[in-house]
Amino acid sequence: KYTKLICVFFLIQNYSIIKIIGGVFMQYVNLVFSVTSFINLLILCIFYFPKKRLRTFENNIYSMLVAVTISNLIVEILSYIALINGLNYESLAYIIIMKITLMLYLTWTILFLTYITSISLKIKNFNDRHILKVYYFLYFILIILIIVGPMTILTIDNLHIPSGFCTLLVYAVAGVATLLDIYFVFKNGIKGLDKKYIPIPFIIFFAATAAAIQMNYPQIFLLTPVLAYTTFIMYFTIENPDMKMVEELNIAKQQAEKSNRAKTDFLSSMSHEIRTPLNAIVGFNECITEAKTLEEAKENAKDVITAANTLLETINGILDISKIESGKLEVINVRYKPKKLFEDSVKLLESRIMDKNLEFNVKIAEDLPYKLMGDQANLKKCVINLLTNAVKYTDSGSITFHVNCVNEDNNCKMIISVEDTGRGIKPENIEKLFTKFQRLDEDKNSTIEGTGLGLAITKQLIELMGGKIVVQSVYGSGSKFTIYIAQEIVQMLPSVENEIFSEVEPNALTFNNNKKILIVDDNMLNLKVASKLLEKYNLNIDTAESGSECIDKVKSIKYDLILMDDMMPKMTGTETLHILKQDSNFDIPVIALTANALVGEREKYLKEGFLEYLSKPIDRVELEKCLKHFLIDNKKRPISFDDTEAYTLDFTKER
Repeated sequence: KYTKLICVFFLIQNYSIIKIIGGVFMQYVNLVFSVTSFINLLILCIFYFPKKRLRTFENNIYSMLVAVTISNLIVEILSYIALINGLNYESLAYIIIMKITLMLYLTWTILFLTYITSISLKIKNFNDRHILKVYYFLYFILIILIIVGPMTILTIDNLHIPSGFCTLLVYAVAGVATLLDIYFVFKNGIKGLDKKYIPIPFIIFFAATAAAIQMNYPQIFLLTPVLAYTTFIMYFTIENPDMKMVEELNIAKQQAEKSNRAKTDFLSSMSHEIRTPLNAIVGFNECITEAKTLEEAKENAKDVITAANTLLETINGILDISKIESGKLEVINVRYKPKKLFEDSVKLLESRIMDKNLEFNVKIAEDLPYKLMGDQANLKKCVINLLTNAVKYTDSGSITFHVNCVNEDNNCKMIISVEDTGRGIKPENIEKLFTKFQRLDEDKNSTIEGTGLGLAITKQLIELMGGKIVVQSVYGSGSKFTIYIAQEIVQMLPSVENEIFSEVEPNALTFNNNKKILIVDDNMLNLKVASKLLEKYNLNIDTAESGSECIDKVKSIKYDLILMDDMMPKMTGTETLHILKQDSNFDIPVIALTANALVGEREKYLKEGFLEYLSKPIDRVELEKCLKHFLIDNKKRPISFDDTEAYTLDFTKER
């Protein structure tokens, strides 16, 4: 992006050459060359030095070359200005200036030779090869010879050029160094030469051109500009990676490696966490088939359900993280009863706590409002995660669950704490607690089931709802997790009607065989499971094993509801629905019943024309919501949040 700016200064220099040939400013010719060369290198310094770069041996040598070249130009410019202003060329001051100039020429020559030698022999450090030590030993001897050696000043057309022993010595060293540079080029072979060797032909070309010009115009001295342009060209050939880019690449590499490790750890963890309940499910199902009594079969069936719920919990955890990290998990605020939410959460964990003979202390604030507005589903998930964690890592002692609140105006600030007397957490591990797939003290906790997702999900959900979570722990003594969250108060106290309703046992859904449902799935086992689940509601159930069979049955039979699998061969559920909707008289509610349970699936199926979405395995509560919504309320639209709340008030019961 700076090319145009650089070209401008090249044009200035070229313009000065034209003026020289035209005979204008002839007495200032060398000063013009030196000044324009200095400007070019100054621009180079602006690009090169401020940028962070790798501190390689080659880059260090190049930095010194740039510094020496600029120093040489400054000395030369000052000497020309001094002469123009009357400095005596026979004075000691001018002799000293010329000797400094020669020492800078010598330094540049040795540095350039070092650079070519290092790239040829792949030297990464000054101490890597003795040849560099030889170079610099000779360099210091030559510097001393220049300091003490005789020097004469040759005058040509009022221009004063250094001559004599010191000058011849520097020219001789430059010639030998050039031959060595050429040797290293041919030593490595002409084919496939590294671009770093490009400055060698350039310096030879520039030197030959300068010599030809000087033969015709003895007063033009171009040695310093030759070195300046060679240094300038080297900038485009050296290894000069942008450190910012290098750092970004290193960070990306570390993140990729961390991601790969996390993926490996995740797959390892998932293999264990999925296979463990699957092993139980398969094993206990075999036991059921071999059971000698009905009681034994029922006991084995309970264990199958427990293992299946564990497996489902693991998969749901993965899906929750997927939703959170994709930014598609939204806070869904509904009116709910917080006391009932906390009591239900306690009931879910009570049996596990009692199985471990732990003391369970529960205290829910008396002034907790009757109804709040908030995301009850995710809040309940967070509370259950904390209680589950406490049960997992507490072998003896107690678990304390407290809910306190501060009510101000229409706002309820809840403080929910779960305290245990378990293993506790080391201080250095507290920061890692909320990292997904992170399980602490694996050597001690290897027998405990879990993916390391629970606390990561809890923290992100609480923060998504505008709250925060704090952990206090003493290693070996226990931990305390506290959630702080504020929600809007909807109703402070229950009404008489609420009290009466809460004492009445809700009726189970029943349809007296007057509602006809079609289940469409290409898998016979899935058809059997869905049929068994729906049998208890006294529904008239029919099945179809393909999309085409479904279309044929709908033409001849009037159904009240269709449960449609999507991933079917030949014709998917979505394609089947589109064909059914081509009939303008088709008005049967169709629910997508599918194992596709990733983020955004419900929205996708609703967009395709399904009126609702159920994921496999079928959740009975979600199933009953759909049955009530479409078969009792006769709605012809997806379930809204208000519908959900109404269902919760009228039909929820412990299952």
